[in-house]
Amino acid sequence: MPSTPSAHASAGVAWSDTERQRHFERWLAPLTQRFELDPASLAPASSDASFRRYLRIHSRARSFIVMDAPPPQEDVRPFVDIARRINAAGLHAPEILAADAAQGFLLLSDLGRTLYLDALRNAPAADADRLMREAIGALVQWQVRVEPHGLPPYDGALLRRELQLFPDWCVQREFGLQWSSSEQAIWDTVSELLVASALAQPRVVVHRDWMPRNLMCSDPNPGILDFQDAVVGPVTYDMACLLRDAFISWEEERELDWAVRWWQAARTTPAFAGHAFADDFGECWRALEWMGLQRHLKVLGIFCRLKHRDGKAHYSTDLPRFFAYATRTALRYAPLTPLLTLLEPLSGTAVRAGCTF
Repeated sequence: MPSTPSAHASAGVAWSDTERQRHFERWLAPLTQRFELDPASLAPASSDASFRRYLRIHSRARSFIVMDAPPPQEDVRPFVDIARRINAAGLHAPEILAADAAQGFLLLSDLGRTLYLDALRNAPAADADRLMREAIGALVQWQVRVEPHGLPPYDGALLRRELQLFPDWCVQREFGLQWSSSEQAIWDTVSELLVASALAQPRVVVHRDWMPRNLMCSDPNPGILDFQDAVVGPVTYDMACLLRDAFISWEEERELDWAVRWWQAARTTPAFAGHAFADDFGECWRALEWMGLQRHLKVLGIFCRLKHRDGKAHYSTDLPRFFAYATRTALRYAPLTPLLTLLEPLSGTAVRAGCTF
């Protein structure tokens, strides 16, 4: 294999910045010899809601993934840090084979081509149950064994910043509405209830997107992706991500079954020691639903921001799913029902009809 930049090193990949392309080809050149890579095989693997993208490149024996994360929009160092923590915990994350942190290039082991999301969409019920149980088992191991030292806290300030995405990008930008003083007061009250509930929970390392699109069908299963934003925070957050996903929804009976299995495994871990969650699944389920609501309101804002700021309008097609999640929770808990006043003008008949997916 050549050890100098090749005109074909990224011929199958589009580059909007020719200078970045040159940096990439200089970085890739010595790796082609070290890993016996075929530069002509380089091709897009997947894109991301952020500025990152992923490319696949082959050798004679295996394939690899290249992360292209352009600074200053992206910083690969947290990804490298968390990947090492995950692998040290006995879980399956991409191995970092080569890195240029300054330019934002990583060469990673390839966890495969089958997302959990795709497998779950096409799976018989028994297979879906097996996959979800394996994801839950890995989550408990993550919560017990991933080293939290030095990770940022999922504190009240961050929770409130995330919630603010909903009025800023969904209410005002997507729907062009301004709240009255009474509507703002409802929002402030509900927001503080959600923040207080989150802060009262046991604290563990939180992936922040433990969902089928970020899990791979692999051996060992699952492979874990998109973990660079990990923080230390509420124990129910990642389980809420898994159960009430952006792209696939489940009947509540199955949600409860999987949540109980997670709770039974997790309640014996140090994080649960002395907490009401350890003895009362009902209390844990309430906190999980409230945590999910915080996330769903945040995601409504993020998806609208992706549409209006980043030109990724396709994310907005899943807004009704999140309005339905939010409505279900607001209808169930009396302290949260005032939120329906704010949701209904945005989602209309979907909210009035209740929880329709």
